[in-house]
Amino acid sequence: MSLRKKVLITGASGYVASLLLPEFRDRYDLVLVDNRNKDRTGKLVPGITIADVADSDRSKYQSLFAGVDAVVHLAYRHSSRTSDVSWGADVPPIERFDVELSNVQMAQNIYRAAYDAGVRRVVVASSNHAADWYEHALVHAGRKDMVFPHEVPISDNFYGWAKAAYELLAFPYASGIFGRKLQCVLVRIGNPYETDGPGHIAGENPSRQHGGTGESNFKRNLGAHLSARDCRQLFTKSIDAPAIENEHGVPWLVVYGISGNTRAFWSLETARRALGYAPQDDSEIKFATDVYKYLTGPGSSAGPDNVGL
Repeated sequence: MSLRKKVLITGASGYVASLLLPEFRDRYDLVLVDNRNKDRTGKLVPGITIADVADSDRSKYQSLFAGVDAVVHLAYRHSSRTSDVSWGADVPPIERFDVELSNVQMAQNIYRAAYDAGVRRVVVASSNHAADWYEHALVHAGRKDMVFPHEVPISDNFYGWAKAAYELLAFPYASGIFGRKLQCVLVRIGNPYETDGPGHIAGENPSRQHGGTGESNFKRNLGAHLSARDCRQLFTKSIDAPAIENEHGVPWLVVYGISGNTRAFWSLETARRALGYAPQDDSEIKFATDVYKYLTGPGSSAGPDNVGL
């Protein structure tokens, strides 16, 4: 009899899954689910069961949840057919409500399927955008230094609103009001792209910019960076932590997903305390050559703050 946890991963052909799977294949018995079995480069991802968990008819995929110990929900329906970034540069922000509403429905499908199957814990890929009004309106303006997971999740865009809705939607399932408590960890992922360093200085990824240019975006992404190994550690601890109940006995936890960055403006206090997360990387060190070249060395024009100029 296997003592390894059985873990179901949705969105198994996506980018975040590609960071997790090399270690997870050795650590867990996996059920991989997605609506496609190839990654963004067209490479086959072995072991994927094709299923559309956005379909509200859960009978089509409910059996996949049988005997599962934990679900990692990474699946996401993009606003744009031509872009791999969630905010979709070719779709006006005000037109993105319907697709984001479908993502909230998908989160509901996952919670309910997991609940009905007796799954113990669900780990959901939320996003820093769930509370990014604080960043956009306060942090960038120098009126706030740190955003904490316990603050009310408010966003100034529909993508972030949907992620906040994921978090709040999980609470009734965690509260026990339906008969049992489904343990829920919501991970507000920062920037997990390993190439997001000097690329932002050169403007190589304009679709991932956050309202600034050049040095301001580089500083922002230094604070938001999540290395691959820290990503794996955080999701592993989100699955394996023995207890995540809050002071009221509710197993509902929101944590930020970033490395131990010198320029961080999101708090890791909850992830460290509740999960035992101990990030190994710091973007200030990892991208030290570029930090010196663009931010701290002779001739640099950037200011001393963590974001903005």
